[in-house]
Amino acid sequence: MGTRQPRGRSGGRPTLEEVAARAGVGRGTVSRVINGSPRVSERTRAAVEEAVAELGYVPNTAARALAANRTDSIAVVVPEPESRFFAEPYFSDIIHGVGAALADTDMQLLLTFAGGDRERRRLAQYLAAHRVDGVLLSVHADDPLPDLLEQLDIPAVISGRRSADETLASVDSDNFAGARAAVDHLVARGRRTIATITGRLDVYGAQRRLDGYRDALTEAGHPVDEALIAQGDFTEEGGRRAMAELLTRSPALDAVFAGSDVMAAGARQVLRTAGRRIPDDVALVGFDDSAIARHMDPPLTSVRQPIAEMGRTMTDVLLSEIADDRPPATRRLYRPQIVLPTELVERASS
Repeated sequence: MGTRQPRGRSGGRPTLEEVAARAGVGRGTVSRVINGSPRVSERTRAAVEEAVAELGYVPNTAARALAANRTDSIAVVVPEPESRFFAEPYFSDIIHGVGAALADTDMQLLLTFAGGDRERRRLAQYLAAHRVDGVLLSVHADDPLPDLLEQLDIPAVISGRRSADETLASVDSDNFAGARAAVDHLVARGRRTIATITGRLDVYGAQRRLDGYRDALTEAGHPVDEALIAQGDFTEEGGRRAMAELLTRSPALDAVFAGSDVMAAGARQVLRTAGRRIPDDVALVGFDDSAIARHMDPPLTSVRQPIAEMGRTMTDVLLSEIADDRPPATRRLYRPQIVLPTELVERASS
């Protein structure tokens, strides 16, 4: 004896419209609930879920995607070589958060690298064919990809703003406050010649960390000495080069704030080679609070940014944008710019 299939008013399988009518909402609202969009009140979500249960509605994923011109996939674009992706904990933590946010959805995740011109051209062709429903990406200030996504009307969320005037939806950590907390901590420890190793300054987050460093020194009544600022590139080798520069320029420095834990690890190697004890001679603070910070010798004081939470939040915002069936011009009127708090984690290096 076969299993009886649920039927709607039409006598066939229940439709999306019948679920909407039963719940007393619009068809778009039902679609948003089914797709897991956060842009729905709990009361409305409960009403739709009750209607789905009563009618026995089962979404036809393939038909829904085809009818809505959807692929049920999103891309995470990493604008760096693969070697950098696997060397830096930041990217893996972001992906962990993205995966957690997608766990209860039908969305597939595509990871793609765009570290060179050839990869960017190939990616542009892929996106122009509308093979994904949305894009999560981390970009530099002059990256043309966000403008391309705007032209193609592909929903996108950026990890970290490109500038103070960001137009796309973005999720970032409070880089300015995090850097301020790091320098305030060093000042409170009695350090007077505090240097910094910045990240790439075409990255807005690196600019904001430098701004926080300058602001904290000024607030503490310490002069901002440009000789104590060296530019790195978020890599261990960049941290080594910058630290060597700083020791040449200012041998009497007694503290270093590095714009990432990876650069702090490079700086530590140079300091040890130069015979500087950490923290006795030079206090060292990083940024990210990655596994590197916990496993360094001595363990590294670092600014914790909630990287996995950033990945989850970016994905939630993107799913909401994908499910938003308003006209593109209306959607552009409000694009969230979310900034998550940071926290200084004190360890033995400072």
